[in-house]
Amino acid sequence: MPAAPSSPHDAPTHATPAAAAPRVLLLPGWQNSGPGHWQTLWQARHGDSRVQQADWFWPRRGDWMAQLEEAVLAHPSQPLLLAAHSLGCHLVVAWAAHSQHRHRVQAALLVAPPDLQRPDLPPQIAPWAPPLRQRLPFPAQLVYSSNDPYAQAEASVAMAQDWGAQPRAAGAAGHLNAESGLGDWPQGRTALFELAAYTGRPA
Repeated sequence: MPAAPSSPHDAPTHATPAAAAPRVLLLPGWQNSGPGHWQTLWQARHGDSRVQQADWFWPRRGDWMAQLEEAVLAHPSQPLLLAAHSLGCHLVVAWAAHSQHRHRVQAALLVAPPDLQRPDLPPQIAPWAPPLRQRLPFPAQLVYSSNDPYAQAEASVAMAQDWGAQPRAAGAAGHLNAESGLGDWPQGRTALFELAAYTGRPA
């Protein structure tokens, strides 16, 4: 007896796997980010991953790049978003110029990068000068303050242009750190995820 025609409902179904949620890597600057800093609050409230450095006070660029590379490799199944503050912004640029895994990054938020060409640059970070000027291979936004003690607005805009980042003025907010009164800075987090969505990949 011939088999009955199969119903379309009898066909095997193959569920499309859900896209992995992005992992936010927090990149503090010189001397790390303490209590009350938006990066610390993001880590506590959202479970973001802080990239730890062996020496926060005498930073060596190569060592910091190696730690970021390890952090990227530690999350092989997730797209990555970078949220950098101060010297951490220069870390993003240096790492992206050398890593073979930069394609894993969806977007980067670069907040208050210091001007490494200032004549009063602290000796601890002087070896990071001159700054790298390569264009970043992923979408980025550079947020700067009009009264940042470590970078004038003109220098911040010039860095954004060099790196291919969208400049965004945040008003007179100092170094955009805990002393700036940003709290957990939801506007910054929204900007980061909007950058990721702009790539056309799931965020």
